[in-house]
Amino acid sequence: MRGKTGNIRDDILQRSWVVAIGLIILGALVIYRIFYIQHYDLYKGKPWIEYMSKTVRVDTIPAMRGNIYSNDGSLMATSLPYFEVSIDPTVADSVYFYTRVDSLGTLLAKTFGQRTAESYVKELLFARHEFERNERRGNRNIRLLKRKVTYREYSIILGQEFKGNVKKKDGTTEKATWKGWPFFRRFSSTGRSRGGKLMITYERYNPFGSLAERTIGYLDKKTRRGLVGLEASFEKRLAGTPGVGLYRVLDDQTFMPNEDEDGLQPSNGYDLHTTIDVNFQDIAETALRNTLRSYNAAYGCVIVMEVQTGEIRAIANLSRDTDSSYRETYNHALAGLGNPGSTFKLASMLAALEEGMSPKRMYHTGNGIATYKSAIIRDTKRIGHGSITAQQVFEKSSNVGVHLVMKDYFYTKPDKYVGYLKRFHLREPTGIQMKGEPDPRVRTPSDKRWSKTSLTYMSYGYESELTPLQMLSFYNAVANDGYWVRPMLVKQIKQADQIVQEMVPFRSEVRIASENSLRNARKMLEGVVDHGTATNIKNPFYKIAGKTGTAQKLVNGRYVPGLYNTSFIGYFPADAPRYSVLVVVDSPRGFSMEQLYAGSVAAPVFKEVVDRIVGYDINMHPPIPKQQNKNSEMSRQLRAGHADDLRVVAEEMDIESPVNVNGWVEAKKDKDGVKWESRDADPNKLPNLKGMSLRDALYLLENHGFKVAYKGKGKVAEYEYKGGAYILTLR
Repeated sequence: MRGKTGNIRDDILQRSWVVAIGLIILGALVIYRIFYIQHYDLYKGKPWIEYMSKTVRVDTIPAMRGNIYSNDGSLMATSLPYFEVSIDPTVADSVYFYTRVDSLGTLLAKTFGQRTAESYVKELLFARHEFERNERRGNRNIRLLKRKVTYREYSIILGQEFKGNVKKKDGTTEKATWKGWPFFRRFSSTGRSRGGKLMITYERYNPFGSLAERTIGYLDKKTRRGLVGLEASFEKRLAGTPGVGLYRVLDDQTFMPNEDEDGLQPSNGYDLHTTIDVNFQDIAETALRNTLRSYNAAYGCVIVMEVQTGEIRAIANLSRDTDSSYRETYNHALAGLGNPGSTFKLASMLAALEEGMSPKRMYHTGNGIATYKSAIIRDTKRIGHGSITAQQVFEKSSNVGVHLVMKDYFYTKPDKYVGYLKRFHLREPTGIQMKGEPDPRVRTPSDKRWSKTSLTYMSYGYESELTPLQMLSFYNAVANDGYWVRPMLVKQIKQADQIVQEMVPFRSEVRIASENSLRNARKMLEGVVDHGTATNIKNPFYKIAGKTGTAQKLVNGRYVPGLYNTSFIGYFPADAPRYSVLVVVDSPRGFSMEQLYAGSVAAPVFKEVVDRIVGYDINMHPPIPKQQNKNSEMSRQLRAGHADDLRVVAEEMDIESPVNVNGWVEAKKDKDGVKWESRDADPNKLPNLKGMSLRDALYLLENHGFKVAYKGKGKVAEYEYKGGAYILTLR
């Protein structure tokens, strides 16, 4: 049995080898045949590979890039189709070509006006003659226009109607209508044209112009891929998938689709639905631009973020250009690392509060100058603040006071301080849905550059570098009852009306600090506006909480007095935070040093932005008191008029109409309140005008042929006929 089994296995193995060798030989023969056909077999007198390379090309068919929308559905970026108009004069038969070429020339000249009809016809005839006489090798692609045409013009070329007579088989003629220009008109059976070509390309267009330009982003001119902003960050989603098709080679740079080949059709890109509010964005950019111009500043940015969700409503970035105008050339809010200055004091004070510091604890700041090892600490107030509470240290932004707080709680345990910074999410990027955010540079005791004074300088905003967005996220967490949320710019990715991906806001599961510490920190932020460095933006309509920050600029390794990066970070309304806002104005110039601090430069921008947001966002307005008696209010406001008009007013006020008579009426007191009675409606007699609106009085008087003059405002109180005219007194 074993011997027979072994013989069977050997036999199967031998047969397998024979089959394998046969397949290898067959494959080699197929490859050889393909190679032979390509390089040696002739087609129209040329090897196939040479013929195909000069007549047919496999190329991509562009996909339409997805749109970018604002949070209310307004279009912020889209792709518009443009078409290159050209013709292959070799496609049409001779009869059609020579009978239609004049019509095409006339239509081109009349519609686009770039050349005369004779010029078009001459070029087309020359190309056709070259093709017919010169061994059929003439110019096979004539570009008819110097520019690409819009979709509207494309529709004219393919859809313009023409009327004429057509000859039937029995020799008679009948009237007919055609759509499309000669040579571009499509055959109903095949969809092909007689040589006219409209090659599509897509151009990116921003309906709001430069609004949020750097955030929305733009494309690389050569590759047509997203270069910056959302265009780059969501390149794969927006770009779609290009198709593949066969193209006829017309010349070295021109390739036209083969109309007999459908190819692999492109898949258009997805749409982005962002959190940007175009009105908030316009408010932010306008306020920022005005201040930058006023102070001749280097650059600035404004961010408006919804407190609970982290959705960014506006993100404005403006930099001074060579012509002194301001444009969005760099995303400072996202990528601009720098010293945060005194806005960082919130982190230091919150850490101290977590360690048990009382806001009422006294600190003796003396004359505003202190030394610690090699560090000299100065307050901006030259005579100092004297003895103040921890609450006032923050409100007045005392560097000496913050140094004393740090000395009490962290100089002997720096690791604990930087641990708090990690807990506050200040040692990591926010992870926003956009490329380009750097890691914050916050020193730790293990860093090589850590020194004995690092903790001192860090406590009030130096020797650390963070982006404005990273700082705003921290302040937003304080406003959000301690819960840190990730900033969001994109809410949904959609394909038409179908949601492809829903972006869910990320919120930390634990607070960044205890409820008591957060409560005290918010009181400190409110105190800055009520009693501290930003009292100039206090107002009676809504409460603001925030902190000013003025950081000296580092130039060639040295801090330069008078050259500042100013900022203000806060939220509103302070008692029920809805939005957090950051403002940065860098290197303001032209005023005294004291007028270049954040309270004078950045804080007013914050207030201007917030004032306009409060005015715009109806959800932030206090509810209108409910009218207890709409009938009596209507009677008080309207004392006389036409019954039909009063019924319209009642309908708009959503009350039952109190007017049950017709014509001209007046309100009269009644034991039950007010009742409406008819006034004399005799067309030959002028009714009583008292209590009427000016509009009704003018109507009646002018219909009776009287001239009218009036003075005052309100309803008609008195009237008299004098000097050929009625004089109305309104009160």
